[in-house]
Amino acid sequence: MAHIDYYFATLSPYTYLVGTRIQEVVTKHGATISYKPLDIIALFARTGGIPPKDRHISRQDYRLQELTRASKKLNMPLNLKPAHWPTNPAPSSYAFIAAKNAGGGDLGALVHAFTRACWAEEKDIADDAVIKACLERAGFDPALSDSGMMASAEEYANNLEEAVSRGAFGAPFYITDDGQKFWGQDRIVDLDLHLGGKL
Repeated sequence: MAHIDYYFATLSPYTYLVGTRIQEVVTKHGATISYKPLDIIALFARTGGIPPKDRHISRQDYRLQELTRASKKLNMPLNLKPAHWPTNPAPSSYAFIAAKNAGGGDLGALVHAFTRACWAEEKDIADDAVIKACLERAGFDPALSDSGMMASAEEYANNLEEAVSRGAFGAPFYITDDGQKFWGQDRIVDLDLHLGGKL
């Protein structure tokens, strides 16, 4: 049985554009998945990346065009300049980890709930009420946002260290148990082909 480690950021528009496709690929191939939220800005700093706001204007303009095209292709609403971006990604990431450890809901739906809240619903995913609503929407106890914060903070930091050590440098980033790496929402097709033995 194949396994995928999925490194993502609750603030990432590209993680939002993954939607539910990663779960569809996992189900199709009978694979397992480990969800690993991390601090994308810290990951950039550790691996030679540059935060969007600090990139050359040509790169910033291209990013906006690329996001527009991707959202249209995927038929997913996306606000290029959301009201609450950037915001602190830690609270939503901690809540995700608490939900993962508690069980009882749909983790893929929770990733999508957080990213959709930011990129399509003009909500602040650092706000406790928004976090609770996302937890509930994905089938988790909303009170999880108030529990296990220290353990979640430790796992969040460990995810970053693990991602760096394994060669991840952006989000979404998928690493299979046979060491194949795939970066970006548009590489899900390649991941699917790899798991099917065609790539």
